[in-house]
Amino acid sequence: MSSRSLNQTGRQKLSVENSADEIDLAKLFGILLDSKWLIILITTLFSVLGILYALLATPIYKADALIQVEQKSSGMSALVGDMGDIFSSESSATTEIEILTSRMILGQTVDKLNLTTLASPSYIPVIGKGLARIQDDNKKIVISRFDVPRNTSFNYKLIINDSEKGLYSLYDDMGNKVLSGTVNLLVSDNNYNIFIQKLIGKEGDEFQILKRSKLDAIQWLNKGLSVNERGKQTGILQISFEGENKNLIEDILNDISQNYFLQNVDRNSAEAEKSLNFLEGHLPNIKTELTAAEDVLNRFRQKSESIDLGLEAQSTLKVMVELEAQLNELTFKESEISKRFTKDHPAYKSLLDKRKVLLGERDRLNKQVQKLPKTQREVLRMTRDVEVNQQIYIQLLNKTQELNILKAGTVGNVRIIDSAQSYTRAVKPKKPLIVVLATLLGGMLAVVFVLLRAALHKGVENPDDVEALGLPVYANIPMSEHQIKMDVKLKQKSKNRKPTKKLKLYETLLAEANPADLTIEAFRSLRTSMHFAMMEAKNNLVMISGPAPGVGKSFVSANFASVIAKAGQKVLLIDGDMRKGYLQKHFNLDWHNGLSELLSGKLSVGKVIKPSGVINLDVITRGQIPPNPSELLMNNRFSEFIEWASSEYDIVLIDTPPILAVTDPSIVGAFAGTTLMVGRFGKNTVKEIDVARQRFDMAGIDVKGFILNAVEKKPSASYGYGYYNYSYESDKI
Repeated sequence: MSSRSLNQTGRQKLSVENSADEIDLAKLFGILLDSKWLIILITTLFSVLGILYALLATPIYKADALIQVEQKSSGMSALVGDMGDIFSSESSATTEIEILTSRMILGQTVDKLNLTTLASPSYIPVIGKGLARIQDDNKKIVISRFDVPRNTSFNYKLIINDSEKGLYSLYDDMGNKVLSGTVNLLVSDNNYNIFIQKLIGKEGDEFQILKRSKLDAIQWLNKGLSVNERGKQTGILQISFEGENKNLIEDILNDISQNYFLQNVDRNSAEAEKSLNFLEGHLPNIKTELTAAEDVLNRFRQKSESIDLGLEAQSTLKVMVELEAQLNELTFKESEISKRFTKDHPAYKSLLDKRKVLLGERDRLNKQVQKLPKTQREVLRMTRDVEVNQQIYIQLLNKTQELNILKAGTVGNVRIIDSAQSYTRAVKPKKPLIVVLATLLGGMLAVVFVLLRAALHKGVENPDDVEALGLPVYANIPMSEHQIKMDVKLKQKSKNRKPTKKLKLYETLLAEANPADLTIEAFRSLRTSMHFAMMEAKNNLVMISGPAPGVGKSFVSANFASVIAKAGQKVLLIDGDMRKGYLQKHFNLDWHNGLSELLSGKLSVGKVIKPSGVINLDVITRGQIPPNPSELLMNNRFSEFIEWASSEYDIVLIDTPPILAVTDPSIVGAFAGTTLMVGRFGKNTVKEIDVARQRFDMAGIDVKGFILNAVEKKPSASYGYGYYNYSYESDKI
């Protein structure tokens, strides 16, 4: 090969490598267009699956309810007064939501509705419920009570023994019978307790029963429960729940709402009760102190002969009583505030500062009282104690009566606005959305599959890829639609025809069936190229091989030989594949008495050569499959036969097995003056062709050219075929 050819080959390889790093959008689109029917099929399949799922999926319904949480003051606000209004707090929505979803609330619902027991008819997995719903299956079971021993199975199976009498049997997950019973009767056996309220079905129908723990049931309930505040700081809570059974989800929400409402009332009532107990505990002590103060004052007056206070003393007494009342009120307030804040809190500090001021004023009055006569001072002190204790006692009595009224009329700060109501239509599954998503998913997966398949198997579709290896492409043989129809007819006839009936040549050989076919035109072009290529060959022996099976070597050999023979040259076509050769099928010949018998010495040349039915074309079939084809080809008989055939015929064509499968082509190629390699469009990769060429090079065989067979006009191909647009037309007179 000249340096110019080497440089051209190098540039071609470099251009191929550079183009491999680029994304050819037009080619990608062509690949998708080539596989449009596969993409449509996969997309349609996913659409059908989406429709089936939408029809068979169990509908999920939603129910919701509304609860209002009103502003609430602390239980001691009656005692705290104005200061209590400052420190009153409103339960935030987050706090109420946490209470609403707590185990305290949900646990009561689990117990009341027996949510620890799940019972349903046995269905076929995935589609069973949907089919039963379509068939209007009325099987149903309602279990009011089901208790099982600890550390036992959680899965049970119930079978109806007699539907009319309501007899049934219960089995554990190991198939052991646990008990037998009757509907509407409590059955107890071996620490098992079960009460079935309703059982509808036929004899032999099975039901699945699952017993779960209370905590698991609460977690399931909490997972499906949704609680949100409508608006911002509105105090309106919307609770919703989703499930298959409309009645059940309504019962669940109503029970949760009622439990939340009752606990709120109980909590407020308990707070009033606590405040009432606090006041009632102090009333006897205050009354005792009041009585003692009155007795002391009366005895002193009797002893002092009823001394009256002057105007100044009475004014001082009034101020002192008011101060004591304020100090006493601050004491109650401090007892309430100390439950919420520390002494470092600004509100607590404000209260202590106010008490300090009042105590300072009281000390000032006490000093002023010291200036009065002793008798008046004593009377003033005793009168002050009486009036202060009396005022405290009356105030406590009033608050006690108020708390009694509050306790009796406690309604809580929670109000159920809307009871639970289920939506008419199911919220899940969203059938149109499922169908659309399934269709899109199918389309995307189909596209990914097509692109991955094209990426993983890069069969040759461009002759430039082969020529970049330094292997010239002699011909591009188009895929023949006529040949495809012939193959279909042959398969049908092979099933229906009688064994003794022989096929016609135009039924098996394309060159005879349709000489005007574009494929045969490509063979005529190959004949012209071969005429010039063989001028420099050492002999007229042409070997046709390929890298792998299934590339169409026999089709190329048979039709190429027929085209050469019709040009007036005497041709001998030899089936050199003594393992799996089937050249005889193209000429309606028998494979017996062929090349293997000739090389083994059983038959002479004259007895193995068979007329093909085409003028100037003789055929030698493969013969009986020998145990050592390669050894037969290395025998001297083969070389002698080749010399004889070269002298008797203008061209000798040998169809050999694939080079990457066996070594036979390497042996035959040593005798051939011209070697051609056949590859199939879209099947053989560039790497595979290159390895096959290297295998020939190692055997010292120069592959003259490459034939790309079964070429299809595909949008993904980066080249076209002008002869696709050219065909024969009948002569018009």
